[in-house]
Amino acid sequence: MFLITGATGVVGRETVRLLVEQGAKVAAVSRNPHSHFSAGTELVHPAEVATLDEVEGILLSPRAAGPQAADLMARARERGARRVVVLSATTVQYPAGLARFRQQFQAAEDLATGSGLDWTVLRCADFAANTLAWTGQVQATGTVRGAYPQARTATVDERDIAAVAALALTDPRHAGQTYLLTGEQSLSQPEKVAALGAALGRTLTFTEATPEEIRRGMLAAGLPDEVPDRLLGSLADYARNPGPTTETVRRLLGRPARTYAVWAVDHRAAFAAGGDR
Repeated sequence: MFLITGATGVVGRETVRLLVEQGAKVAAVSRNPHSHFSAGTELVHPAEVATLDEVEGILLSPRAAGPQAADLMARARERGARRVVVLSATTVQYPAGLARFRQQFQAAEDLATGSGLDWTVLRCADFAANTLAWTGQVQATGTVRGAYPQARTATVDERDIAAVAALALTDPRHAGQTYLLTGEQSLSQPEKVAALGAALGRTLTFTEATPEEIRRGMLAAGLPDEVPDRLLGSLADYARNPGPTTETVRRLLGRPARTYAVWAVDHRAAFAAGGDR
């Protein structure tokens, strides 16, 4: 059995699907008893993790597991778990943004590498799914407002992260490895908006705003301080030095990483008027 924390997130949910397709038993950790997953998936409340038997591997999402991460791994190991795959960030290796966020990922990596389990670390670039935050602007005006238009990152498709996670969970040859997962194209926000417009068959525009304007808008929308702090801090640094670009996905999966343009086509319904994520 594979235990997936953060199972309702974009990486966790896709990892569950891939493992189930491979015929694996999967326990999806969620606090929502009404969460829906692929047939054959066992839905597990975080408080029930300690009762599971025959756990072979864990996908550890630090944000989902929170302060219980160390205890979760220890209990899983006691019940026979052999490996853990931890979702981390490229900023651990290529610092960008506020140090406290980088330190949180580093702490999660340290927990995994010191857990006594075989471990694999996935240091991920920004997710393509992060641009779903533009949905309201695209639907309402066709204009996306953002700070630091010159910032460039090799955005990674969360489905590629999930594919690597499923591989690392099921193949012991990936034990002890740290993988830097990015897309293969370094794109600015205006370039992503243009790709999204092409997928929708309409012209979208990007308008530069000051960091403070973006911060105020995000806070007015009810987002916690952490969200603009994380986003704007990273973008400020990527405006000076682009984020890393690798071919790790290609090397591990035997095919190129999905492009943002492909992601945009596959998710265009979410951005269309009346779209449903």
